[in-house]
This record gives sequence, C-alpha cells and structure tokens, in this order.
Amino acid sequence: MTAVTRVRTSQEVLCWGRDLLDPALRAEVDRLPAGARLVAGYHIGWWDACGAPIEGVSGKAIRPALCLLTASAICTDPTVAVPAAVAIEMVHNFSLLHDDVMDGDVLRRHRPTAWSVFGLGPAILAGNALLLAAFDAIAASGHTCAQSSRRALSAAVMALVDGQILDLEFERREDVGVAEASRMARAKTGALLGCSCALGALFGGARAAQVKQMSAFGERLGFAFQLVDDILGIWGDPARTGKAVYSDLASRKKSLPVVAALGSETAAGAELAHMYRGSKPLSEPELAHAATLIERAGARSWAEAQAEDHLAQALGYLQGAGLSGPAVGELAALAEMVTNRDN
Repeated sequence: MTAVTRVRTSQEVLCWGRDLLDPALRAEVDRLPAGARLVAGYHIGWWDACGAPIEGVSGKAIRPALCLLTASAICTDPTVAVPAAVAIEMVHNFSLLHDDVMDGDVLRRHRPTAWSVFGLGPAILAGNALLLAAFDAIAASGHTCAQSSRRALSAAVMALVDGQILDLEFERREDVGVAEASRMARAKTGALLGCSCALGALFGGARAAQVKQMSAFGERLGFAFQLVDDILGIWGDPARTGKAVYSDLASRKKSLPVVAALGSETAAGAELAHMYRGSKPLSEPELAHAATLIERAGARSWAEAQAEDHLAQALGYLQGAGLSGPAVGELAALAEMVTNRDN
C-alpha cells in the first residue's frame, strides 16, 4: 500500500477512516441476529426503523480514525488495524445505546434514539450484541497481538462501566467533588480513546514503550474531549450537537462544569445547588438561568482551561512516542479538531 506523503485535513482523515472502517463494520453487524442487527444499524445511522437505507446520519468515527492513524504512524499500512478499529467502534456504539437508555435521551444525531423507537429491551440487547461482536472481531483477525488486544479492550470496557456507574451514582448524591467527577470522566471517556490508540499501536507492531505513550495520548485527549462534550451539553447549539438545548441541565446531570460550579463556594454555585436539589422539571427560562449561574461561578472558564491543559498533555505524549511521518501531524490535528468546541 502506498504511504501517505502529505498531511491531510482532519475532515479528510475522518472520511478516509470511515472508508476503511465501514465495509468491515457492516460485515460484522450483518452477522448479528436479525433483531439486534436492525437496532444496531438504525443506531449507527445506516437505515431507518424499517431497515430502509438512509445516508448522512452516522457519527464521525473519531475512535477508529485514531486507531487507524496510530497504526499508520508505526507501519504505514493502516489496514492491519481495521479489525481493531471495528472492535473499538462497536464498543463505542454499545456504550451509546446503553447511555441513551440510562440517561433517558430521546435524540441522538438529530433523530430519535434507538430505545425510543424499538423499546428499552431491544436497545440494551443490541448493545450487548455489539460488545460481544467486538471481541470476536479481534479474535478473528488472527493477528499476533490479538490476545493482548482483547485484554486491553476488556480493561477499557471495565473502566467505561466503572465510569458509567459513577455517573449514575452522582445523580443520587449532592456531595460530588471535582476529583471524583474527573475520575469518572477519565474512566468513561478517556479509557476508550486510550484503548483506540493502544490497539492501533499494537496492531501496527509498536514497541511496548510506544504503546504506553499512545495510550496516554488517547487518555488525556479523552478527558479533554469529555470536558468539551460537557460544555456542549450545556451551551452547545442543538443543530450541531444533535441533542436538545440544555439537555444535561434538564436531567440535572452532574457534568464537570456543574460539579465545579457546585463546589465553587460562590453565590451562583449555591443557587445552582438549590435548583439541583429539586425534583420538579426545570422550565426553559430556569434552564437558561442555570447555565448562566454556572458561568457566573467560573465553571465554564475552568472547564475550558482544563480542556486546553489536557490537550497539551496529550500532544506531549504523542511527541514523546517517537513516531514519524504525516500520520503524526494528522493525529495532532485530529486531537485539536475534536477538542474545538466550535466544531
């Protein structure tokens, strides 16, 4: 395969990654039982609730792109890591299917969520099927790193589950601190992005030290990504996020900016705490006021600064991995893109 000789834009990289990923991902989803296949394909954005093909609603596939780019930076042939990229994307979609159920979200990518269309049970079971298929995809690759990659993926899923449990626990508690919320974000989001890069390194034949560096790059990037996602969950444009305005505040979600505001010891933080203690659904004006309180407490600027700091840490690990070629610049550019809250 001819090596890439120029640094592509992040949009070009995402399209390239999607082109490599989709045929193999579709083949894996086609192997699912019929009911799970219908729900999974609907959720991913390939067809409508009746199975009729549609276009233009799939996600960006950032995690597979990171996996494929990392492999490309090591061995110049990203196709060796396609099974790993498929596994990562299936795990990611498993988590999203279950997240939407647990959070009660009715919109994802500007369309009804799978559980709201097919019911809770089918959505949960489709997620389970994707998770199992992810491990099968790695095992079936026949790669010499398959066993170590399955262990790495298992550890990432365990961390993701731990983070989700903490996220749900926070909904019942008033005394959530920034350190706890940060641990939750690192587990829920950072672990899978770290695994994406680690699997790309493993399938590309990287040295152990490089695998470690790339895993750290992904983990720090994941934390920055979560901070940006939390910012968008409060102040994001629904036309871009695909979710209802103030969706995180409407569910009284204790995202990182909210937790920082609640612990700020400011008048705005105290008023926000009073609003969060209630059980009555918040009106649109109340939601807008809650968002303003978080800003007044300094939590929005804190979250933005934290995101920038962790992005810088991620880029430091990337630089320290000892990789070369255009893919390294593309990894850096992709990291910048996914942590740009204007995207």
